[in-house]
Amino acid sequence: MAATGRIVIVTGAAGGIGRALVDILARDGDIVVAVDLPGTGVVDLAQNLGSGHAGIECDVSREDDVKALFAAIDKRFGRLDVLVNNAAMGPTMTPTVDTSVDLFRRTLSVNLIGPFVMAREAARRMQRGGAIVNIASLAGVIGNPRRNAYSASKAGLISFTKSLACEWASRGIRVCAVAPGYVRTPMVEELERSGKADIPAVRRRVPMGRMCRPDEIARAARFLASSQAGYITGSVLAVDGGWMSFNQPGDAHPPVEGVPAEELTRPEPLTAARVVVVTGGAGGIGAAVAERFARAGDRVVVADRDGDGARAHARDLGPEHLGADVDVSDEASVVALFGKVVHRFGHVDVLVNNAAIADTFTPAFEQTPEQIERLLDVNLTGAFVCAREALKAMPSGGVVLNLGSINTFLPFAPRHAYGASKAGIDILTRCMAAELGPKGLRFATVAPGYIRTPGVATLETSGHVDFEAVRRRIPLGDLGRPGDIADAAFFLASADASYVNGSILYVDGGWTSFGNAGFASGPADGEAVETE
Repeated sequence: MAATGRIVIVTGAAGGIGRALVDILARDGDIVVAVDLPGTGVVDLAQNLGSGHAGIECDVSREDDVKALFAAIDKRFGRLDVLVNNAAMGPTMTPTVDTSVDLFRRTLSVNLIGPFVMAREAARRMQRGGAIVNIASLAGVIGNPRRNAYSASKAGLISFTKSLACEWASRGIRVCAVAPGYVRTPMVEELERSGKADIPAVRRRVPMGRMCRPDEIARAARFLASSQAGYITGSVLAVDGGWMSFNQPGDAHPPVEGVPAEELTRPEPLTAARVVVVTGGAGGIGAAVAERFARAGDRVVVADRDGDGARAHARDLGPEHLGADVDVSDEASVVALFGKVVHRFGHVDVLVNNAAIADTFTPAFEQTPEQIERLLDVNLTGAFVCAREALKAMPSGGVVLNLGSINTFLPFAPRHAYGASKAGIDILTRCMAAELGPKGLRFATVAPGYIRTPGVATLETSGHVDFEAVRRRIPLGDLGRPGDIADAAFFLASADASYVNGSILYVDGGWTSFGNAGFASGPADGEAVETE
Protein backbone atom coordinates (compact mmCIF):
# COMPACT_ATOMS: atom_id res chain seq x y z
CA MET A 1 0.00 0.00 0.00
CA ALA A 2 1.16 3.53 -0.71
CA ALA A 3 2.67 5.73 1.98
CA THR A 4 0.01 7.75 3.74
CA GLY A 5 1.63 9.94 6.40
CA ARG A 6 -1.32 9.33 8.72
CA ILE A 7 -1.02 9.62 12.49
CA VAL A 8 -1.85 6.14 13.81
CA ILE A 9 -2.16 4.96 17.43
CA VAL A 10 -1.50 1.28 18.12
CA THR A 11 -2.18 0.08 21.68
CA GLY A 12 -0.56 -3.05 23.04
CA ALA A 13 2.24 -2.18 20.65
CA ALA A 14 5.17 -3.91 22.31
CA GLY A 15 4.39 -7.53 21.54
CA GLY A 16 2.71 -9.97 19.20
CA ILE A 17 0.05 -8.43 16.98
CA GLY A 18 0.85 -4.90 18.15
CA ARG A 19 4.50 -5.15 17.19
CA ALA A 20 3.56 -6.50 13.75
CA LEU A 21 1.12 -3.62 13.30
CA VAL A 22 3.72 -1.03 14.28
CA ASP A 23 6.30 -2.44 11.87
CA ILE A 24 3.89 -2.72 8.90
CA LEU A 25 2.31 0.71 9.35
CA ALA A 26 5.69 2.40 9.78
CA ARG A 27 6.94 0.76 6.58
CA ASP A 28 3.82 2.07 4.83
CA GLY A 29 4.84 5.62 5.73
CA ASP A 30 2.42 6.17 8.61
CA ILE A 31 3.57 8.03 11.72
CA VAL A 32 3.04 5.55 14.54
CA VAL A 33 2.21 6.33 18.15
CA ALA A 34 3.11 3.07 19.89
CA VAL A 35 1.31 2.66 23.22
CA ASP A 36 1.85 0.04 25.90
CA LEU A 37 2.29 -0.45 29.62
CA PRO A 38 5.30 0.85 31.55
CA GLY A 39 8.17 -1.62 31.47
CA THR A 40 7.32 -3.07 28.06
CA GLY A 41 10.01 -1.16 26.19
CA VAL A 42 7.52 0.70 24.03
CA VAL A 43 9.53 3.93 24.07
CA ASP A 44 12.65 2.18 22.74
CA LEU A 45 10.51 0.34 20.19
CA ALA A 46 9.28 3.63 18.72
CA GLN A 47 12.78 5.10 18.67
CA ASN A 48 13.99 2.10 16.70
CA LEU A 49 11.34 2.75 14.05
CA GLY A 50 13.11 5.97 13.12
CA SER A 51 12.48 9.66 13.56
CA GLY A 52 8.94 10.98 13.78
CA HIS A 53 7.39 8.06 15.63
CA ALA A 54 6.45 8.16 19.31
CA GLY A 55 6.35 5.60 22.10
CA ILE A 56 4.14 6.41 25.08
CA GLU A 57 3.56 4.40 28.24
CA CYS A 58 -0.12 4.14 29.16
CA ASP A 59 -2.48 1.78 30.97
CA VAL A 60 -5.62 1.95 28.82
CA SER A 61 -7.76 0.78 31.74
CA ARG A 62 -7.02 4.06 33.55
CA GLU A 63 -8.98 7.00 32.17
CA ASP A 64 -6.47 9.52 33.51
CA ASP A 65 -3.68 7.70 31.64
CA VAL A 66 -5.71 7.78 28.44
CA LYS A 67 -6.43 11.50 28.76
CA ALA A 68 -2.74 12.18 29.39
CA LEU A 69 -1.89 10.11 26.30
CA PHE A 70 -4.16 12.18 24.07
CA ALA A 71 -2.89 15.42 25.57
CA ALA A 72 0.63 14.37 24.55
CA ILE A 73 -0.61 13.49 21.05
CA ASP A 74 -2.39 16.84 20.76
CA LYS A 75 0.77 18.68 21.73
CA ARG A 76 3.09 16.76 19.42
CA PHE A 77 0.94 16.03 16.36
CA GLY A 78 -2.21 18.13 16.61
CA ARG A 79 -4.30 15.53 14.81
CA LEU A 80 -5.14 11.84 14.60
CA ASP A 81 -6.23 9.63 11.70
CA VAL A 82 -6.35 5.99 12.85
CA LEU A 83 -6.66 4.10 16.12
CA VAL A 84 -6.01 0.37 16.40
CA ASN A 85 -7.33 -0.90 19.75
CA ASN A 86 -5.11 -3.93 20.27
CA ALA A 87 -4.21 -3.88 24.00
CA ALA A 88 -5.80 -6.74 25.94
CA MET A 89 -5.50 -9.10 28.87
CA GLY A 90 -5.42 -12.70 27.73
CA PRO A 91 -7.64 -15.45 29.12
CA THR A 92 -6.55 -16.76 32.50
CA MET A 93 -8.30 -20.12 31.98
CA THR A 94 -9.63 -19.90 35.52
CA PRO A 95 -12.62 -22.17 36.32
CA THR A 96 -15.86 -20.29 36.80
CA VAL A 97 -16.20 -21.14 40.49
CA ASP A 98 -12.66 -19.88 41.13
CA THR A 99 -12.97 -16.59 39.21
CA SER A 100 -13.05 -13.56 41.48
CA VAL A 101 -15.14 -10.50 40.76
CA ASP A 102 -11.96 -8.43 40.83
CA LEU A 103 -10.43 -10.55 38.04
CA PHE A 104 -13.63 -10.37 36.00
CA ARG A 105 -13.82 -6.58 36.38
CA ARG A 106 -10.13 -6.13 35.63
CA THR A 107 -10.51 -8.03 32.36
CA LEU A 108 -13.49 -5.91 31.32
CA SER A 109 -11.63 -2.77 32.31
CA VAL A 110 -8.64 -3.54 30.06
CA ASN A 111 -10.37 -5.30 27.16
CA LEU A 112 -13.66 -3.40 26.90
CA ILE A 113 -13.85 -0.15 28.87
CA GLY A 114 -10.30 0.86 27.94
CA PRO A 115 -10.87 0.47 24.19
CA PHE A 116 -14.13 2.41 24.51
CA VAL A 117 -12.40 5.34 26.21
CA MET A 118 -9.59 5.21 23.65
CA ALA A 119 -12.13 5.26 20.81
CA ARG A 120 -14.08 8.11 22.43
CA GLU A 121 -11.00 10.29 22.77
CA ALA A 122 -9.72 9.36 19.31
CA ALA A 123 -13.02 10.14 17.60
CA ARG A 124 -13.11 13.58 19.20
CA ARG A 125 -9.92 14.40 17.31
CA MET A 126 -10.59 12.68 13.98
CA GLN A 127 -11.67 14.38 10.79
CA ARG A 128 -13.79 12.73 8.11
CA GLY A 129 -11.98 9.67 6.82
CA GLY A 130 -10.79 8.63 10.27
CA ALA A 131 -10.84 4.92 11.12
CA ILE A 132 -10.88 2.82 14.28
CA VAL A 133 -10.05 -0.88 14.15
CA ASN A 134 -10.68 -3.04 17.22
CA ILE A 135 -8.82 -6.31 17.64
CA ALA A 136 -11.51 -8.61 18.98
CA SER A 137 -11.39 -12.43 19.03
CA LEU A 138 -13.27 -15.54 17.98
CA ALA A 139 -13.77 -15.94 21.72
CA GLY A 140 -16.28 -13.10 21.40
CA VAL A 141 -18.25 -15.04 18.80
CA ILE A 142 -18.18 -18.68 19.95
CA GLY A 143 -18.14 -20.05 23.48
CA ASN A 144 -15.04 -21.45 25.18
CA PRO A 145 -14.74 -23.09 28.60
CA ARG A 146 -12.95 -21.14 31.35
CA ARG A 147 -12.77 -17.95 29.30
CA ASN A 148 -15.76 -16.17 30.81
CA ALA A 149 -14.36 -12.69 31.34
CA TYR A 150 -12.15 -12.71 28.25
CA SER A 151 -14.94 -13.91 25.96
CA ALA A 152 -17.49 -11.50 27.41
CA SER A 153 -15.07 -8.61 26.95
CA LYS A 154 -14.44 -9.49 23.31
CA ALA A 155 -18.14 -9.94 22.58
CA GLY A 156 -18.69 -6.54 24.12
CA LEU A 157 -15.93 -5.08 21.96
CA ILE A 158 -17.65 -6.44 18.85
CA SER A 159 -20.91 -4.85 20.01
CA PHE A 160 -19.13 -1.54 20.62
CA THR A 161 -17.68 -1.79 17.12
CA LYS A 162 -21.14 -1.94 15.57
CA SER A 163 -22.83 0.66 17.75
CA LEU A 164 -19.98 3.18 17.48
CA ALA A 165 -19.86 2.62 13.72
CA CYS A 166 -23.51 3.66 13.51
CA GLU A 167 -23.13 6.66 15.83
CA TRP A 168 -20.01 8.07 14.19
CA ALA A 169 -20.82 7.33 10.54
CA SER A 170 -22.32 10.81 10.21
CA ARG A 171 -18.93 12.21 11.25
CA GLY A 172 -17.23 10.24 8.47
CA ILE A 173 -15.47 7.95 10.97
CA ARG A 174 -15.49 4.22 10.32
CA VAL A 175 -15.25 1.56 13.05
CA CYS A 176 -14.42 -2.08 12.22
CA ALA A 177 -13.03 -5.13 13.96
CA VAL A 178 -10.80 -8.11 13.29
CA ALA A 179 -11.64 -11.35 15.10
CA PRO A 180 -8.48 -13.49 15.24
CA GLY A 181 -8.43 -17.18 15.94
CA TYR A 182 -5.33 -18.67 17.56
CA VAL A 183 -2.34 -16.43 16.83
CA ARG A 184 1.28 -17.32 17.53
CA THR A 185 1.89 -14.56 20.08
CA PRO A 186 3.72 -14.48 23.43
CA MET A 187 0.27 -14.72 25.07
CA VAL A 188 -0.53 -18.03 23.35
CA GLU A 189 3.00 -19.34 23.83
CA GLU A 190 2.62 -18.73 27.58
CA LEU A 191 -0.65 -20.68 27.59
CA GLU A 192 1.19 -23.55 25.91
CA ARG A 193 4.14 -23.42 28.34
CA SER A 194 1.78 -23.44 31.32
CA GLY A 195 -0.14 -26.40 29.97
CA LYS A 196 -3.33 -24.38 29.44
CA ALA A 197 -3.36 -24.81 25.65
CA ASP A 198 -2.68 -27.91 23.52
CA ILE A 199 -1.27 -26.25 20.40
CA PRO A 200 -0.93 -29.46 18.31
CA ALA A 201 -4.64 -30.01 18.95
CA VAL A 202 -5.33 -26.42 17.92
CA ARG A 203 -3.56 -27.01 14.60
CA ARG A 204 -5.63 -30.13 13.98
CA ARG A 205 -8.80 -28.12 14.63
CA VAL A 206 -7.95 -25.48 12.00
CA PRO A 207 -8.65 -26.45 8.36
CA MET A 208 -5.46 -24.67 7.31
CA GLY A 209 -3.47 -26.77 9.79
CA ARG A 210 -1.61 -24.00 11.57
CA MET A 211 -1.95 -21.02 13.86
CA CYS A 212 -2.02 -17.48 12.52
CA ARG A 213 1.03 -15.23 12.39
CA PRO A 214 0.75 -11.78 14.02
CA ASP A 215 1.43 -10.08 10.68
CA GLU A 216 -1.68 -11.74 9.20
CA ILE A 217 -3.87 -9.99 11.77
CA ALA A 218 -1.93 -6.77 11.25
CA ARG A 219 -2.47 -6.87 7.49
CA ALA A 220 -6.21 -7.38 7.92
CA ALA A 221 -6.36 -4.43 10.32
CA ARG A 222 -4.30 -2.33 7.90
CA PHE A 223 -6.79 -3.01 5.11
CA LEU A 224 -9.80 -2.13 7.27
CA ALA A 225 -8.13 1.13 8.25
CA SER A 226 -7.30 2.03 4.64
CA SER A 227 -9.16 4.09 2.07
CA GLN A 228 -9.74 0.87 0.12
CA ALA A 229 -12.20 -0.10 2.88
CA GLY A 230 -14.02 3.22 2.69
CA TYR A 231 -17.48 1.61 2.47
CA ILE A 232 -16.83 -0.88 5.27
CA THR A 233 -17.98 0.07 8.76
CA GLY A 234 -19.37 -2.01 11.61
CA SER A 235 -18.02 -5.14 9.94
CA VAL A 236 -16.13 -7.84 11.82
CA LEU A 237 -13.68 -9.89 9.77
CA ALA A 238 -12.81 -13.32 11.17
CA VAL A 239 -9.18 -14.22 10.52
CA ASP A 240 -9.21 -17.78 11.78
CA GLY A 241 -7.94 -20.18 9.11
CA GLY A 242 -11.42 -21.65 8.84
CA TRP A 243 -11.95 -22.47 12.52
CA MET A 244 -15.57 -21.28 12.57
CA SER A 245 -16.36 -23.09 9.32
CA PHE A 246 -15.59 -26.56 10.68
CA ASN A 247 -18.54 -28.19 12.42
CA GLN A 248 -18.15 -31.91 12.88
CA PRO A 249 -16.40 -34.37 15.23
CA GLY A 250 -12.75 -35.13 14.64
CA ASP A 251 -9.90 -33.18 13.16
CA ALA A 252 -10.19 -30.50 10.50
CA HIS A 253 -6.59 -31.11 9.39
CA PRO A 254 -4.25 -34.12 9.65
CA PRO A 255 -1.65 -33.97 12.44
CA VAL A 256 1.30 -31.70 11.64
CA GLU A 257 4.90 -32.53 12.50
CA GLY A 258 6.55 -29.73 14.47
CA VAL A 259 5.76 -26.09 13.78
CA PRO A 260 4.59 -25.33 10.22
CA ALA A 261 6.95 -22.97 8.41
CA GLU A 262 4.14 -20.57 7.47
CA GLU A 263 3.29 -20.20 11.16
CA LEU A 264 6.73 -18.74 11.80
CA THR A 265 7.60 -16.77 8.68
CA ARG A 266 5.61 -15.10 5.95
CA PRO A 267 6.36 -16.76 2.60
CA GLU A 268 7.66 -14.55 -0.15
CA PRO A 269 4.58 -13.26 -2.01
CA LEU A 270 4.22 -14.60 -5.53
CA THR A 271 5.08 -12.08 -8.21
CA ALA A 272 3.75 -14.00 -11.22
CA ALA A 273 0.46 -12.90 -12.76
CA ARG A 274 -2.49 -14.90 -11.50
CA VAL A 275 -5.28 -16.31 -13.67
CA VAL A 276 -8.53 -14.83 -12.37
CA VAL A 277 -11.99 -15.86 -13.57
CA VAL A 278 -14.81 -13.37 -12.90
CA THR A 279 -18.36 -14.49 -13.67
CA GLY A 280 -20.92 -11.82 -14.44
CA GLY A 281 -17.87 -9.79 -15.43
CA ALA A 282 -19.28 -7.73 -18.31
CA GLY A 283 -20.82 -4.98 -16.19
CA GLY A 284 -21.51 -3.57 -12.74
CA ILE A 285 -19.61 -5.13 -9.85
CA GLY A 286 -18.13 -7.88 -12.02
CA ALA A 287 -16.62 -5.41 -14.46
CA ALA A 288 -15.08 -3.43 -11.58
CA VAL A 289 -13.65 -6.61 -10.06
CA ALA A 290 -12.15 -7.65 -13.40
CA GLU A 291 -10.60 -4.21 -13.84
CA ARG A 292 -9.12 -4.25 -10.32
CA PHE A 293 -7.31 -7.55 -10.85
CA ALA A 294 -6.18 -6.55 -14.33
CA ARG A 295 -4.77 -3.27 -12.97
CA ALA A 296 -2.65 -5.31 -10.58
CA GLY A 297 -1.14 -7.28 -13.46
CA ASP A 298 -3.28 -10.42 -13.25
CA ARG A 299 -4.67 -12.15 -16.33
CA VAL A 300 -8.44 -11.95 -16.19
CA VAL A 301 -11.13 -14.11 -17.77
CA VAL A 302 -14.26 -11.99 -18.10
CA ALA A 303 -17.11 -14.51 -18.26
CA ASP A 304 -20.72 -13.47 -18.77
CA ARG A 305 -23.97 -14.57 -20.37
CA ASP A 306 -23.51 -11.42 -22.45
CA GLY A 307 -20.59 -12.83 -24.41
CA ASP A 308 -20.17 -9.76 -26.60
CA GLY A 309 -20.04 -7.55 -23.52
CA ALA A 310 -17.52 -9.88 -21.87
CA ARG A 311 -15.26 -9.85 -24.91
CA ALA A 312 -15.52 -6.08 -25.23
CA HIS A 313 -14.56 -5.56 -21.59
CA ALA A 314 -11.66 -8.00 -21.91
CA ARG A 315 -10.41 -6.10 -24.97
CA ASP A 316 -10.60 -2.86 -23.00
CA LEU A 317 -8.49 -4.44 -20.25
CA GLY A 318 -5.77 -5.53 -22.68
CA PRO A 319 -4.74 -8.29 -25.08
CA GLU A 320 -3.61 -10.71 -22.35
CA HIS A 321 -7.16 -11.02 -21.01
CA LEU A 322 -9.98 -13.26 -22.25
CA GLY A 323 -13.69 -12.64 -22.70
CA ALA A 324 -16.00 -15.65 -22.83
CA ASP A 325 -19.66 -16.64 -22.92
CA VAL A 326 -21.08 -18.57 -19.99
CA ASP A 327 -24.53 -19.36 -18.66
CA VAL A 328 -23.79 -20.39 -15.09
CA SER A 329 -27.20 -22.10 -14.83
CA ASP A 330 -26.13 -24.50 -17.62
CA GLU A 331 -23.63 -27.10 -16.40
CA ALA A 332 -22.34 -27.80 -19.91
CA SER A 333 -21.69 -24.10 -20.47
CA VAL A 334 -19.68 -23.87 -17.23
CA VAL A 335 -17.66 -26.99 -18.06
CA ALA A 336 -16.91 -25.56 -21.50
CA LEU A 337 -15.80 -22.24 -19.99
CA PHE A 338 -13.26 -23.81 -17.67
CA GLY A 339 -12.06 -26.11 -20.43
CA LYS A 340 -11.34 -23.00 -22.49
CA VAL A 341 -9.57 -21.31 -19.55
CA VAL A 342 -7.36 -24.33 -18.88
CA HIS A 343 -6.55 -24.66 -22.58
CA ARG A 344 -5.50 -20.99 -22.73
CA PHE A 345 -3.80 -20.55 -19.34
CA GLY A 346 -3.25 -24.03 -17.91
CA HIS A 347 -4.82 -23.40 -14.52
CA VAL A 348 -7.02 -21.08 -12.39
CA ASP A 349 -5.69 -19.15 -9.39
CA VAL A 350 -8.74 -17.12 -8.38
CA LEU A 351 -12.46 -17.50 -9.05
CA VAL A 352 -14.84 -14.65 -8.28
CA ASN A 353 -18.39 -16.00 -8.34
CA ASN A 354 -20.28 -12.81 -9.10
CA ALA A 355 -22.98 -13.84 -11.62
CA ALA A 356 -26.46 -13.45 -10.13
CA ILE A 357 -29.99 -12.35 -10.93
CA ALA A 358 -32.51 -10.46 -8.82
CA ASP A 359 -35.87 -11.91 -7.88
CA THR A 360 -39.23 -10.66 -9.04
CA PHE A 361 -40.48 -9.20 -5.73
CA THR A 362 -43.45 -11.57 -5.99
CA PRO A 363 -45.44 -12.11 -2.77
CA ALA A 364 -45.07 -15.61 -1.34
CA PHE A 365 -48.72 -16.50 -2.05
CA GLU A 366 -48.07 -15.88 -5.75
CA GLN A 367 -44.56 -17.29 -6.03
CA THR A 368 -44.11 -20.58 -7.88
CA PRO A 369 -41.47 -23.27 -7.43
CA GLU A 370 -40.31 -22.59 -11.01
CA GLN A 371 -39.54 -18.95 -10.18
CA ILE A 372 -37.57 -19.97 -7.09
CA GLU A 373 -35.72 -22.71 -8.96
CA ARG A 374 -34.65 -20.34 -11.74
CA LEU A 375 -33.11 -17.91 -9.31
CA LEU A 376 -31.39 -20.65 -7.32
CA ASP A 377 -30.04 -22.18 -10.53
CA VAL A 378 -28.16 -18.96 -11.30
CA ASN A 379 -27.27 -17.60 -7.88
CA LEU A 380 -26.49 -20.76 -5.93
CA THR A 381 -26.23 -23.88 -8.09
CA GLY A 382 -24.37 -21.89 -10.75
CA ALA A 383 -21.87 -20.65 -8.18
CA PHE A 384 -21.37 -24.20 -6.93
CA VAL A 385 -20.74 -25.60 -10.41
CA CYS A 386 -18.30 -22.79 -11.23
CA ALA A 387 -16.41 -23.46 -7.99
CA ARG A 388 -16.37 -27.21 -8.64
CA GLU A 389 -14.89 -26.78 -12.10
CA ALA A 390 -12.41 -24.09 -11.01
CA LEU A 391 -11.16 -26.28 -8.18
CA LYS A 392 -10.24 -29.01 -10.63
CA ALA A 393 -7.74 -26.60 -12.18
CA MET A 394 -6.65 -24.73 -9.04
CA PRO A 395 -3.23 -25.29 -7.45
CA SER A 396 -2.46 -24.88 -3.76
CA GLY A 397 -2.75 -21.21 -2.85
CA GLY A 398 -5.88 -20.76 -4.96
CA VAL A 399 -8.82 -18.67 -3.79
CA VAL A 400 -12.57 -18.83 -4.42
CA LEU A 401 -14.55 -15.68 -3.62
CA ASN A 402 -18.34 -15.83 -3.57
CA LEU A 403 -20.49 -12.71 -3.82
CA GLY A 404 -23.10 -12.77 -1.08
CA SER A 405 -25.34 -9.93 0.06
CA ILE A 406 -26.65 -8.11 3.09
CA ASN A 407 -29.64 -10.41 2.48
CA THR A 408 -27.43 -13.23 3.78
CA PHE A 409 -27.80 -11.72 7.24
CA LEU A 410 -31.05 -9.76 6.93
CA PRO A 411 -33.50 -11.28 4.41
CA PHE A 412 -36.00 -8.86 2.88
CA ALA A 413 -39.66 -9.54 2.17
CA PRO A 414 -40.76 -10.46 -0.42
CA ARG A 415 -37.26 -11.27 -1.76
CA HIS A 416 -37.50 -14.80 -0.39
CA ALA A 417 -35.63 -16.67 -3.10
CA TYR A 418 -32.86 -14.10 -3.37
CA GLY A 419 -32.25 -14.14 0.38
CA ALA A 420 -32.23 -17.94 0.40
CA SER A 421 -29.71 -18.04 -2.44
CA LYS A 422 -27.34 -15.66 -0.68
CA ALA A 423 -27.65 -17.48 2.64
CA GLY A 424 -26.74 -20.60 0.71
CA ILE A 425 -23.69 -18.83 -0.75
CA ASP A 426 -22.36 -18.05 2.73
CA ILE A 427 -22.66 -21.65 3.87
CA LEU A 428 -21.25 -22.92 0.57
CA THR A 429 -18.17 -20.81 1.29
CA ARG A 430 -17.85 -22.25 4.78
CA CYS A 431 -18.33 -25.87 3.70
CA MET A 432 -15.64 -25.60 1.05
CA ALA A 433 -13.31 -23.82 3.46
CA ALA A 434 -13.66 -26.69 5.92
CA GLU A 435 -13.18 -29.36 3.27
CA LEU A 436 -10.45 -27.84 1.13
CA GLY A 437 -8.48 -25.72 3.58
CA PRO A 438 -6.13 -28.68 4.19
CA LYS A 439 -5.31 -28.63 0.46
CA GLY A 440 -4.04 -25.06 0.69
CA LEU A 441 -7.13 -23.44 -0.83
CA ARG A 442 -8.99 -20.48 0.66
CA PHE A 443 -12.59 -19.32 0.42
CA ALA A 444 -14.37 -16.13 1.45
CA THR A 445 -17.66 -14.31 0.90
CA VAL A 446 -17.94 -10.63 0.00
CA ALA A 447 -21.38 -9.37 1.03
CA PRO A 448 -22.32 -6.07 -0.63
CA GLY A 449 -25.02 -3.73 0.55
CA TYR A 450 -26.76 -1.43 -1.91
CA ILE A 451 -24.27 -0.63 -4.67
CA ARG A 452 -24.68 1.77 -7.59
CA THR A 453 -25.07 -0.73 -10.45
CA PRO A 454 -27.37 -1.03 -13.48
CA GLY A 455 -29.30 -3.73 -11.61
CA VAL A 456 -29.93 -1.40 -8.70
CA ALA A 457 -30.97 1.33 -11.13
CA THR A 458 -33.58 -1.08 -12.52
CA LEU A 459 -34.96 -1.65 -9.03
CA GLU A 460 -35.42 2.10 -8.67
CA THR A 461 -37.07 2.70 -12.04
CA SER A 462 -39.38 -0.28 -11.53
CA GLY A 463 -40.61 1.27 -8.29
CA HIS A 464 -39.58 -1.74 -6.19
CA VAL A 465 -37.26 0.26 -3.93
CA ASP A 466 -37.46 3.74 -2.43
CA PHE A 467 -33.83 4.81 -2.65
CA GLU A 468 -34.19 7.91 -0.52
CA ALA A 469 -35.35 5.61 2.28
CA VAL A 470 -32.56 3.16 1.48
CA ARG A 471 -29.92 5.88 1.63
CA ARG A 472 -31.20 7.04 5.02
CA ARG A 473 -31.14 3.45 6.29
CA ILE A 474 -27.36 3.29 5.62
CA PRO A 475 -25.20 4.71 8.45
CA LEU A 476 -22.62 6.09 6.00
CA GLY A 477 -25.51 7.84 4.24
CA ASP A 478 -25.03 6.69 0.66
CA LEU A 479 -24.92 3.72 -1.65
CA GLY A 480 -21.61 2.06 -2.34
CA ARG A 481 -19.81 1.84 -5.67
CA PRO A 482 -18.66 -1.22 -7.62
CA GLY A 483 -15.06 -0.25 -6.87
CA ASP A 484 -15.73 -0.71 -3.14
CA ILE A 485 -16.58 -4.36 -3.75
CA ALA A 486 -13.66 -4.77 -6.14
CA ASP A 487 -11.19 -3.50 -3.53
CA ALA A 488 -12.59 -5.89 -0.91
CA ALA A 489 -12.41 -8.83 -3.33
CA PHE A 490 -8.86 -7.97 -4.32
CA PHE A 491 -7.76 -7.84 -0.67
CA LEU A 492 -9.43 -11.17 0.18
CA ALA A 493 -7.73 -12.85 -2.77
CA SER A 494 -4.32 -11.40 -1.86
CA ALA A 495 -1.46 -12.67 0.29
CA ASP A 496 -2.47 -10.04 2.86
CA ALA A 497 -5.56 -12.18 3.60
CA SER A 498 -3.59 -15.43 3.81
CA TYR A 499 -5.33 -16.64 7.01
CA VAL A 500 -8.86 -15.59 5.99
CA ASN A 501 -10.77 -18.78 5.18
CA GLY A 502 -14.54 -19.25 5.28
CA SER A 503 -15.16 -15.68 6.47
CA ILE A 504 -17.77 -13.19 5.29
CA LEU A 505 -16.95 -9.51 4.87
CA TYR A 506 -19.87 -7.07 4.73
CA VAL A 507 -19.23 -4.07 2.47
CA ASP A 508 -22.47 -2.27 3.22
CA GLY A 509 -21.87 1.18 4.70
CA GLY A 510 -22.92 -0.17 8.11
CA TRP A 511 -26.32 -1.55 7.04
CA THR A 512 -26.02 -4.83 8.98
CA SER A 513 -24.82 -3.01 12.11
CA PHE A 514 -27.82 -0.70 12.45
CA GLY A 515 -30.51 -2.01 14.79
CA ASN A 516 -32.40 1.14 15.81
CA ALA A 517 -35.86 2.20 14.76
CA GLY A 518 -35.89 5.06 12.27
CA PHE A 519 -33.16 6.33 10.00
CA ALA A 520 -29.41 5.71 10.28
CA SER A 521 -28.39 8.91 8.47
CA GLY A 522 -29.76 12.35 7.68
CA PRO A 523 -31.61 13.61 4.62
CA ALA A 524 -29.80 14.01 1.32
CA ASP A 525 -30.08 17.82 1.16
CA GLY A 526 -32.00 17.57 -2.07
CA GLU A 527 -29.36 15.54 -3.92
CA ALA A 528 -30.65 12.85 -6.23
CA VAL A 529 -29.42 9.28 -5.75
CA GLU A 530 -27.11 8.26 -8.57
CA THR A 531 -27.45 4.79 -9.99
CA GLU A 532 -24.65 4.67 -12.52
